[in-house]
Amino acid sequence: MTIAVDRATLVRRALVEVVAERGLHGASMSMIAKAAGVAVGTAYVHYADKEDLLLAAYREVKADLGVVAVEAASPADAPKDRFLRIWHAVAGHLSEDPVRARFLAQVAVSPYARIAHDAVMESSDQGFSQAIVACDLVGEFADLPPEVLYDLGMGPLIRQVAAEEELTDTQWAALGDACWRAVAADPC
Repeated sequence: MTIAVDRATLVRRALVEVVAERGLHGASMSMIAKAAGVAVGTAYVHYADKEDLLLAAYREVKADLGVVAVEAASPADAPKDRFLRIWHAVAGHLSEDPVRARFLAQVAVSPYARIAHDAVMESSDQGFSQAIVACDLVGEFADLPPEVLYDLGMGPLIRQVAAEEELTDTQWAALGDACWRAVAADPC
């Protein structure tokens, strides 16, 4: 019996790993294909170019964060508690595989940041952004563009997980509270 291998998934994961380690400009398609254990041509069968692959991987990582957010949110919680539940769930999710956090951090500071954000917002599965709407938090946030709110609310968490530096539970709680104060229209 032959087990089918999802080469597209292997290529996306390899991109995430290579970008997390070397940055976007250090991630050639041949390097990504080698990390995935496939021929370079195989990567191009699934993706038109590196940008297409990057956007697919980014959408996938953000969609995973959306699932985590929706599962963590409890409509019965006060807005701050709902935000913090989501925030801590995302921290736990990314901590299980910090490579994803490093990938998100690399994309956030790259020329692709706007393109990647727009691709997620235009997709039918908006991932994390859609989850925040579903969790009824949008009205609780300051009047800022969504990408600014995301960077203020989740950016410090992502960078902390990406750095793989240990924080105490008290420090994690303080960081979560600081992120809430940064995004909340009325943080009290």
